[in-house]
Amino acid sequence: MRSEHLYHPFSVSFETLDEYNKSEHQHSFFELVYIISGKGRQCINQFKFDYHAGHLFLITPQDCHSFEIDETTEFFFLRFNDIYIKSKALQVENVSRLEYILHNANHKPGCILKNQSDKGLVKPMVEALLRELVNKDIYDREITEHLVNTIIVIVARNIAKYLPEQVYMSSDQKIVDILNYLQRNIFDPGKTRASVVSEHFGISEHYLGKFFKKHSGQTMQSYLNNYRSSLIEHRLKHSDKRMNEIVVEMGFTDESHLNKFFKNQKGISPTDYRKAILANKMSTAV
Repeated sequence: MRSEHLYHPFSVSFETLDEYNKSEHQHSFFELVYIISGKGRQCINQFKFDYHAGHLFLITPQDCHSFEIDETTEFFFLRFNDIYIKSKALQVENVSRLEYILHNANHKPGCILKNQSDKGLVKPMVEALLRELVNKDIYDREITEHLVNTIIVIVARNIAKYLPEQVYMSSDQKIVDILNYLQRNIFDPGKTRASVVSEHFGISEHYLGKFFKKHSGQTMQSYLNNYRSSLIEHRLKHSDKRMNEIVVEMGFTDESHLNKFFKNQKGISPTDYRKAILANKMSTAV
């Protein structure tokens, strides 16, 4: 798979595309993608998300991603690396905390902006960056850097609000490694069994349970169930995958197993959940 590299601390660019010619690829840097106009789908780490104007996506290093364009799309790209985060240019109180937040963003598709008020902040900043890029007026570099820094911190704020409540920079690095391992292997239940995880990290099952609960605020099984149900929920909302396809992808034994799991988590069957989503979209469209 092709990997891209960034040779400057940060870069800003705008592109209007009818077709996204790049195949799935990875970066050694962070990339923020803002949709100025257009429609299509974001593809990241085997997931897809319908995008439209106003969506902002964060691609972290080593994420595999691409876009499928349905309607001519104007993209804004902000690329930056670890060097820039650690530089004095990005003046935040705790750079290590910021770096941790960005690296541990949930690697699923979807707009990174969860705060409605922040959505209103980002759009005019992107428009200002476009003006600075085109006009090349006096102090354009300084203004561009201030705008870039503000956008990065806004993104970090939105990510931080949805990180596990008890996982902080002071936590043992091992919990971060365990969370990343569980997310990477969520499609393979065999690899997320407590016995396999404990063996992988060289700790006892008993200690793993206590350690995970202490640092994440929930049991490992609860974390896995919540994460797996959120992935199923996403497919029911944003894809036309059949139930048997979701069964295979998520590692369930059969459709009955999937139904029982999802109903225990959400109080409703997957089929009824999808029907409710479709009914809501139709009523909204009228």
